[in-house]
Amino acid sequence: MKILAFESSCDETAVAVVEDGRQILSDAIASQADMHALYGGVVPEIASRKHVEVIAALTEQALNDAGCGKDDIDAVAVTYAPGLIGAVLVGLSFAKSVAYAWGKPLIPVHHVRGHIAANYLAFPELEPPFLALAISGGNTLIVDVRDYTDLKILGATRDDAAGECFDKAARVLGLPYPGGKPMDELAQQSQGGVYTLPRAHVDGAELDMSFSGLKTAVVNLSHHAEQTGEALDRAALARDFTNAVSGELVPRAMKALAQTGYKTMCAAGGVAANSIIRADLEAACKKADCQLYLPPLRLCGDNGSMIGAQGYYEFLAGHTADMALNAFATRDIDA
Repeated sequence: MKILAFESSCDETAVAVVEDGRQILSDAIASQADMHALYGGVVPEIASRKHVEVIAALTEQALNDAGCGKDDIDAVAVTYAPGLIGAVLVGLSFAKSVAYAWGKPLIPVHHVRGHIAANYLAFPELEPPFLALAISGGNTLIVDVRDYTDLKILGATRDDAAGECFDKAARVLGLPYPGGKPMDELAQQSQGGVYTLPRAHVDGAELDMSFSGLKTAVVNLSHHAEQTGEALDRAALARDFTNAVSGELVPRAMKALAQTGYKTMCAAGGVAANSIIRADLEAACKKADCQLYLPPLRLCGDNGSMIGAQGYYEFLAGHTADMALNAFATRDIDA
């Protein structure tokens, strides 16, 4: 089964063709990162307009790369939530038009479910049940993946997402947008241990997280150094910040893994590309004698193939939609 998949929830327009949820036939991506770097972050209106400009040509490219025409496509999958509402609407509207014109089933896909499904593309042997740590610019979740379309949130951030905090911390440290990779590279230049940063605890919800205080602490340290003329050890702060984020994520993921009784975990999302967090997860899973799946870096960020992968399993579960399907800026993964 070949699925034409669309992803436009933030600042990447992505169109892919995926076969049977496991094989990438094509994956065309148009990034807007350089444009939004001028503003230090994503400007929603600009993102939406750029999606409109490139999505038709990108679809043609994805089909050509896969050697497919409309008769070869069995269904159309699309991100319908969550994300920047204008951006999501562009991809959804275009996907609906293709599905209607071609007479193909329309499959709605939750963006974070797609991130988790990226692991199916990289690891053919991976099957539920397992635990997923979904960490991206807009979402930070610990998810019990009981089946391909049966997912339950075990823990989540109460405020900012981990990826958002990386971008904000990078901006304070004078690093370019997007901040994840520059922060990772800067953190590798120090062993840290210089700055004491807060760790949050949510009473009554041991698996939930909070990153807003950590973000504020980095901002305050930077402003204090600027106002007093003190030298700021940028590399040490980047390392201590990353260690603090990892210290929020990894122990909670391992605690959730123990609670489920699973012996398999996967990471997903853009923050899963961070080398320090990956190393910490590997060390923790090795100590717990469990299997860890880390997606290749190219599948950590937003892409169309992950939507096609999850779309396949949503289709098998009978989850299709009509032309009344709407977009949502927020939507629980287990809704």
